[in-house]
Amino acid sequence: MAHADQHLRMRIDLDHLPSDVAMLHRLIRDMASVVEHHDGEIERLQLIISKLQRAQFGRRSERLDPDQFDFALDDLNTDLATVGSGDSGTAAALDVAADTQAKRRPLPEHLLREEVVLDVASDKCACCGGALHSIGETVSEMLDWVPAQLRVVRIRRPKYACRSCNTVSQAAAPERPIAGGLATPALLAQVLVSKYCDHTPLYRQAQIFARHGVELERSTLAGWVGGACWWLKALHELLCKDVFASDRLFADDTPLPVLDPGRGRTKTGRLWVYAREQRGWGGPAPPAAVYLFAPDRKAERPAAHLASFKGILHVDGYAGFEKLTVNGDIVLAACWSHTRRNFYEVQEQTRSPVAAEALRRIGELYAVEDKCRGQSPAHRVATRRAQSKPIVDGMRTWLEAQLLRVPNNSTLAEAIRYALARWSGLTEFLHDGRVELDTNPVERAIRPVALGRKNHLFAGSDGGGARWAILCSLIETCKLNGVEPFAYLRDVLTRMVDGHPINRLDELLPWRWRPVNAVKI
Repeated sequence: MAHADQHLRMRIDLDHLPSDVAMLHRLIRDMASVVEHHDGEIERLQLIISKLQRAQFGRRSERLDPDQFDFALDDLNTDLATVGSGDSGTAAALDVAADTQAKRRPLPEHLLREEVVLDVASDKCACCGGALHSIGETVSEMLDWVPAQLRVVRIRRPKYACRSCNTVSQAAAPERPIAGGLATPALLAQVLVSKYCDHTPLYRQAQIFARHGVELERSTLAGWVGGACWWLKALHELLCKDVFASDRLFADDTPLPVLDPGRGRTKTGRLWVYAREQRGWGGPAPPAAVYLFAPDRKAERPAAHLASFKGILHVDGYAGFEKLTVNGDIVLAACWSHTRRNFYEVQEQTRSPVAAEALRRIGELYAVEDKCRGQSPAHRVATRRAQSKPIVDGMRTWLEAQLLRVPNNSTLAEAIRYALARWSGLTEFLHDGRVELDTNPVERAIRPVALGRKNHLFAGSDGGGARWAILCSLIETCKLNGVEPFAYLRDVLTRMVDGHPINRLDELLPWRWRPVNAVKI
């Protein structure tokens, strides 16, 4: 096209236009072709600029994250509470508070209760002086906060000697999770959860400990993290083995900046994420997510991770996944959410009616999914064949027709080609009720990593990336199974330090873990 553009400029002389009609028609067609090419290129560049602006100043997702919406309302709720508390000392305000308690969820039963009794000053009636008798009581609850505190566990081991043979007896020293270290399993669990679940970097944790009067160097905390991951590595390997034994998985990857000291900057590593989610069709396997660190995004990475996997793999548009299908053991299910995102970005930039129609049709597919979510695979596939298949068949015919009408190098054409090139994977859900429309389960598993990147900025080394993978795997799987991560890690580390048998390690997987007085989230 660039050659045609240059050739056209050379041929057009406005002062000496050809008189031949055929030649003029040819010139007009060439000019129209060049204009179309330029329009498509301008649209493509504008969309790139729009994407960069959204990445820098806005959100990449099409919908507003509920958490972000809550952040925006925080100040408003605070203002309303301030206005409402103006008469908090009056009886009327107390009555209103009592009325609103019915709308509030009760406080969890496992929380410690402290009884405070507010009794009248006298057992005589203030009105007539008669004796008072009990007719009941009013009970209300308030939520209190007891600040976390550090304590010292002092271990004393008395020594005893035998007067007959001078033998000295003493109890053996307890095993410590970190050889020669100060941290108990509970403190290690707190550091791990703060860093990998609550996204608090170690230097900030060191500042928090300092406020409690304990000076801990960041290097000390980093050593604790490494020591804890040594104990948890075998559990992470078992979790990976369990997940890869499934026949339905979701796969994706996300960048993880890693410090590269020799070059004085960071390099880009990858966290490969594999999620198991069968609750949409009532599957027997518990939800789980495993993370594996790799220094790059080569196709050989998922090939090595999934060497023993056989089944359906839900993926995005990464071309490296295509190589997994060579031997026929893996079938790829493409993501309608990624397909929709391409049309959404075109619609946002160009207000294209074709993109809007594509979004409407994809929305119809998700409306059908809402009806059969949680049903059996047989029910889901029957519903999809009856209601989704006509939509899909019509959409393919329509997309192929639109592709002939839109400029070949436009972003809309790219979105259409993206969908048509993956049509086999996009329609896999019509043949198997255990297949989902998108890769949203693994997308959700990636979000905590993105939050961690914003706070930690980068991993300190490839080893740091591997530790990130271990902790994220265990913590995210805990959250998927309703297990509180701190209680889990504290108990698991304690059991491992106390000599938990390696042949019973499966008892410590998050969905099989059974502590005393477990707290569910």
